[in-house]
Order: sequence, then C-alpha cells, then structure tokens
Amino acid sequence: MVRNMGIARDLGLLRIPGGLVVGLDEATSLPPDRIVLMSTGSQGEPMSALGRMATGDHRHITVAPGDTVVLASSLVPGNETSVYRVINQLSRAGATVIHKDVAKVHVSGHSPAGELLYLLNVVRPSNLMPVHGEWRHLRAHARLGIESGIAADRIVLCEDGDVVDLVDGHARLVGHVKSRYVYVDGLAVGDVGESLLTERRILGDGGFIAATVVVDSVTGKVVGGPTVSTKGFSEDPAAFNAVVPLITEALDRAALEGVTDPHQLQQIVRRVVGRWVNEAYRRRPMIVPTVVEV
Repeated sequence: MVRNMGIARDLGLLRIPGGLVVGLDEATSLPPDRIVLMSTGSQGEPMSALGRMATGDHRHITVAPGDTVVLASSLVPGNETSVYRVINQLSRAGATVIHKDVAKVHVSGHSPAGELLYLLNVVRPSNLMPVHGEWRHLRAHARLGIESGIAADRIVLCEDGDVVDLVDGHARLVGHVKSRYVYVDGLAVGDVGESLLTERRILGDGGFIAATVVVDSVTGKVVGGPTVSTKGFSEDPAAFNAVVPLITEALDRAALEGVTDPHQLQQIVRRVVGRWVNEAYRRRPMIVPTVVEV
C-alpha cells in the first residue's frame, strides 16, 4: 500500500503535502487523534499488521478504547470467519469498527475498466501481460491495451507454465513447461532462490529447533506438551527446559484472548522460542513450530 502511494507520488498522480506522511517512530509519539494508520489485513490475515493489532501482538501499535478502525474492503468468499474474528477482537479492545455491514465504506479491490485504461494511458507500456483474474478478465484487459495504443502482437495472454521471452523489448510467448517442477541452474533466482539460500545458511550456522504442542480446538488451551527437540544446536536434552513454560504461558494468554487459529498459535510459539534462544544463546536457529488441534 505504501509502495503504491510512493509510485503514484513519483508519477505526479498523488500530491501529498509536506509533513503529512510521517514514519512509525514519529507516529507513535504523536497524540492518537492526529494519526491515521494505513494497514494491511482487511481480509483477516492472521499475520498482517491489522491482525496482529487485533490480537495485541503488534510490536508498536496498541488498539485502545476510542480508536476507530475502518475496513474499506469487501469480503472475499471463504474469508468471512477470519474477517469477523478480527472485527470481534478489535471490538473487544474497545475500538469502533466501521465495515461494509454498518456503513458504505466499501471500495473494490479490483480496478474497473476505466481505471485500468487510465493507468495504461499514463504508463504507456511497450508490452502488456494481463495476469489477474479469469480468462474473460484477461481478454477484457487485453482489449483495453489495444484501445490504449499497444500493438496486438505485444500483448501476451498466458497461463501457468507458459514461457514468455522479452527480447529487444518485445514480449513473446515462446513455449510451455509441462512439468510442475522447474530446475534452476544457478545460485539464486529472485526472492525464491535468495530465501532458500538464507534458510540453508541459518540451518548450517544456527541449527534446527522443532517445537510441538497440542491444543484444544475450541478453547485454544494447551492439552499436551510443549515438546522441544533440536538438531545441530545442543546435545544437552535439558537445554530447552526453561522455554517450555514460556510457550505454555504465551499460548494460555492467547487462549484467554480468544486466539484459536493454528497459524497464529504457531507464530506465537515461533516468537517465544526465537526470543528466548536469542537472549540465552545469541543464535538464530531455524525454528519450526507445530500446533496440533484435538
């Protein structure tokens, strides 16, 4: 979101008065009634900024009575439970939550044809490859590209597995990869390669820690464990005895706050173990939390 605002500002499409946008450090020091935070998490993603604010797990922002949260989004089918969980958690913290069920604040997450055409006329791309939506949406986007002046042979419609070449500034569909596995010969390709190499370096330098806990699927309370096992970190089986009660305490606190989502609980375990290991050993092992519901 912030990145998109920066691009729009650089293109001269968005004019922001000086001093209006501030950094997080400055924002936390200003009176609450002078700050508007633009955050991710409108679809109830548990690890988004808004999701962590709702559970009281954000490192910098705390939701307090009197705060107002505006969800300017429509529900994606299947996300209803997650979104309403966030709304309930924010309401429990004392915030006034404005959403499409109580006010007309909804904005579309997908640009209509007019906005897409406006963007094409502003950017004036040499090639166009529509990537969002179903085939009917892709073809409609392609027609807008032709309308904006892009040559038809420079508009590429493709699907998963298609290979697109960009040679001499001309995008072309040149083949298709039938297998769902792709072998990459090299040290790294984009974020995926870098992430893989980083994980391997962490595993080699810091070792591997697996934390497993069994929780009640309804209450979220711990009913078994936690158990912590390591590989390449310490040969002492009692090395992690001290972190076990910390995990239990954090999960019990989350249960009292109504947190039962397994992914959120796994992230809580990860943070507790990671913080303890860093303070006790000054190491950064690979931590794999597992939460089993019964």
